[in-house]
Amino acid sequence: MTQSVSKPCERCQSLPEKLELEGMGRLFLWLPLGHSFGKLVRVLGDSGRQFQVTPEAQCVAVRLEGAHLGAFVADVVGSLTGEEARATRALFLQGEGEPGLVDFPRVGSLTQLLTMTRAGWLVDMLAEKRVTSHYQPIVHAKDTRQVYAYEALLRGLERDGSLVFPGKMLTLARDADMLFQLDLAARLSAVREAARLGLKVPIFINFTPTAIYDPAFCLRSTVSAISELGIPPSHVVFEIIESDHTPDANHLKSLIAYYRQAGFRVALDDLGAGFSSLNLIHQLRPDIMKLDMELIRGIHQDPYKASITEKLLELAQKLGILTVAEGIETPEELRWVRSHGVDFVQGYLIAKPASPPKSDTPHFTFTD
Repeated sequence: MTQSVSKPCERCQSLPEKLELEGMGRLFLWLPLGHSFGKLVRVLGDSGRQFQVTPEAQCVAVRLEGAHLGAFVADVVGSLTGEEARATRALFLQGEGEPGLVDFPRVGSLTQLLTMTRAGWLVDMLAEKRVTSHYQPIVHAKDTRQVYAYEALLRGLERDGSLVFPGKMLTLARDADMLFQLDLAARLSAVREAARLGLKVPIFINFTPTAIYDPAFCLRSTVSAISELGIPPSHVVFEIIESDHTPDANHLKSLIAYYRQAGFRVALDDLGAGFSSLNLIHQLRPDIMKLDMELIRGIHQDPYKASITEKLLELAQKLGILTVAEGIETPEELRWVRSHGVDFVQGYLIAKPASPPKSDTPHFTFTD
């Protein structure tokens, strides 16, 4: 595919500076409204802390030890409403200086500052490339001994080698505005680890649409890595999470178009978890649909889930879309989805994510 740009996305590949929390400094807070300003001044007055006010700018400057910044910011956030905390601008400067023009790019919300006081470990993890992938098999529904593909699942590594699971990483990355960097690291890890492990079947890779500004820039590093590693584009399936997609349909379509032009396939993940499944199916026209595990859980005992899933499977079959049932944990769930025409299944009943994934037959085999 012809590329119109020569540089990767700087936002995705640059990490935020870690907060320097040694020694004394001043925390500057700009409050959104007069009553919020008055509320904070009263709280600080009761605390006995040293602070200065600039009423015309609705600004409060608090002198404190950098080591105490996180605890203090948490207390301030607790004294404001959620909207007030998100609307309050904050900046911590070491020493006694006043903010200058060079400092204002670092001004963020009070809630972001609180997150950044806790995000140093994530910055270090990304800087030191301690991001890896585990792989869960996706197997043929009619014969679970046949592996169709592996889904790459994000994992972090502590310095002692212990695993960090993705929920903690993703939550912090969203709050700290680092989802761009984490999403890129996860995509690159997925393809590099797959190549290192010698996986020869398709790889399903999750990506977050809201972490991509422009596909020609933000996805360039991922596409280049796939090409350099010699992975056939047809062996890469990018998953869009139905419950976490961007509200900008045109942006989402541009991402899909970019992937398809590069020869990759597209899967719609967590189908049934959100409220716009049918719209996404016709807008994105995915190659594969993955049915959400909550829809599959206990489906053999729930006529509502069964009816919804039957219609989704019927639609997929009419449109020629392959289907994957996620979260299979019991023989009864597997039996139900097989009898209703699901193409592939994955879940703990088959195998848990691992690195390397099981090279032998998955431990559970189901045949009629």
